[in-house]
Amino acid sequence: MANLASQSGNLVESHKGYDPRIIMFYFIIAVLLITLAVGVAYQQLFKTDQHHERERMQSQRRILVPGPRGNIYDRDGRVIVGNRPRFSVVLYLDELRREFRREYIIIRKNYRASGDKDVPSSAQMEQIARASVVQRYLDQVNTVLGRSEKVDGRDLTRHFVRELLLPYTLLDDLEPAEYARLLESLPVSSPLQVYTSSTRFYPFGAAAAHTLGYVGVNPDIEAEDFPGDDLRTFKLKGSIGRDGLEKVFDNRLQGESGGTIFRVDPAGFRINPPLEKKQPVQGQNLVTSLDMDLQRAAEDKLREFETPGAAVALDVRTGEVLVLASVPDYNLEIFSPRLSFTDSADIEKRQAWANRAISSAYPPGSTFKILTAIAGLHSGALPTDEPIVNCAGVLHTNGRNYVCYNGRGHHGEVLLPEAISSSCDIYFYEAGWRTSAERIAVEARRFHLDRPSGIQLPHETSRMVIPDQKWKVEHVGQNWFPGDTANMAIGQGFVLVTPLDMACFVASVARGEVFTKPTLLHQANAPTQHAEPIGLTPKQRAALLKGMEDCTTIGTAKVLTNLPALRVPNVRIAGKTGTAQIPGNKNVAWFICFAPIENPEIAIAVAIEGDTAGEEFGGGLYAAPVASRIMQEYFRKKNQPATRATIQPFKSK
Repeated sequence: MANLASQSGNLVESHKGYDPRIIMFYFIIAVLLITLAVGVAYQQLFKTDQHHERERMQSQRRILVPGPRGNIYDRDGRVIVGNRPRFSVVLYLDELRREFRREYIIIRKNYRASGDKDVPSSAQMEQIARASVVQRYLDQVNTVLGRSEKVDGRDLTRHFVRELLLPYTLLDDLEPAEYARLLESLPVSSPLQVYTSSTRFYPFGAAAAHTLGYVGVNPDIEAEDFPGDDLRTFKLKGSIGRDGLEKVFDNRLQGESGGTIFRVDPAGFRINPPLEKKQPVQGQNLVTSLDMDLQRAAEDKLREFETPGAAVALDVRTGEVLVLASVPDYNLEIFSPRLSFTDSADIEKRQAWANRAISSAYPPGSTFKILTAIAGLHSGALPTDEPIVNCAGVLHTNGRNYVCYNGRGHHGEVLLPEAISSSCDIYFYEAGWRTSAERIAVEARRFHLDRPSGIQLPHETSRMVIPDQKWKVEHVGQNWFPGDTANMAIGQGFVLVTPLDMACFVASVARGEVFTKPTLLHQANAPTQHAEPIGLTPKQRAALLKGMEDCTTIGTAKVLTNLPALRVPNVRIAGKTGTAQIPGNKNVAWFICFAPIENPEIAIAVAIEGDTAGEEFGGGLYAAPVASRIMQEYFRKKNQPATRATIQPFKSK
């Protein structure tokens, strides 16, 4: 018993001690618990904002909606580019999640019941379920409209994965009657809705197509002063200017995008109501200097010749562009909402992309004789009251024959005014030699005929050429010869200018100055432009203007007086015809003018490509009638002013 008691005491004694390993284990547990507590406290107290931010980014989505573009007006306040509603039938997929789920369960059950070994995957069955549900909604639309449209499964899947929160378009660009029927038939609470967006509208069709330009799709719209840049963002497609005024003034015409921020569930479906919302705002309006009555008159007349051509009309006083016409052209409606391959190929085939008024550089032909005359008068090389040569149709000098190509020749001894009105080449050959090519080039550069005008349009060419000795050596690798001077004096050889160049030139001549800055923006009560004076004496200017007026009455443009249909009643016109040869055995028929002579208001340049030789018959027969039609419309409106429309003013952002 004693031994038993002793053993029992030893047992009790042993249980009273502590195992060091257990103490260490307790210590480790305590350290871990403290570390965990500190970590939790750190996450809760110091990283709360960061967790909230992550939760926000995971549970919120942003939708951006483009604002409508601003309207474009002509100088009389008429809308020439506006917006029209575009009606579509859309389906809000995020409102169909329960229907998608029910359809998926039914499809899965049917496959299992069929015993088919080739069972689609869950993802494939989900796609089938979505397409089936969406087709049922599309069938509702088909019933109302009498259509038989089918769902594109691939397109639907792509939209569901990438743009779930955006409405899925079932039918696009509905007719107004279809829109009205659907509006009456569809329940207000249905996920199937008629969606209205805006697209560009062109009340004047093809008029001023090259000048106005067109827009393209902009998939990457932005919203200024709207939060959520860090959120996953869905964007409805907007528009962006691709050519013409639409491109140059895109930032001003572009509307302000609106947006909405939603909470979404883990599957990506939205939770209403939205957390934040901003309405889109229409862009600023643009008031152009164009006069659509004159523009259409010019284009209609140009089309009569069925050959490429251009016409430009300027306000002499301000440089505002009244007409900027180029044919062949295209109807801007075909760009809305997007240009088809067929239409693009047609434009390419007809060579209608080019805005010939600013992108085509032609030899100016005899219209350049006005510049040669100014250079000769300004330098003192040409007298106003005595002849400088006897035109017998051919002049033999410098070892070659120089022919008068005006259609008649044999002008005899003529003064400057008659040389201009009859367009005597022999006279201007001699004028060129007396003046010199260098002086003619200097004078042409004073009028800025060697550079782009800077008009607010893309694609203005820089290929205009005012040659001289240095230019020919650098570009042709040859010296300058007397024949080059003769050609230059009559606007042939290497000289190249655009119709806009010549319109600015004749507007400058009308004001007695050397430069006109063209603009396509209209400003009420715009000040008169001023530049360096030409520097002619009153006698010299009178001789120049007499020759230009005689051109339209008894000279190469006498059709403006002889043909009743081309007359501009009670208006004195100063003009000059020309025909120039261009590569390919083609001619360019030219006519430049301004009116009225006593108080110039409008300046015009017309260039028409053709294949009929003969200066007298070129500019007078083809180009002058276009200018006549523009002037008839201009002075008709002046004598019968129309009521100006009320428009919103043009403002810069």
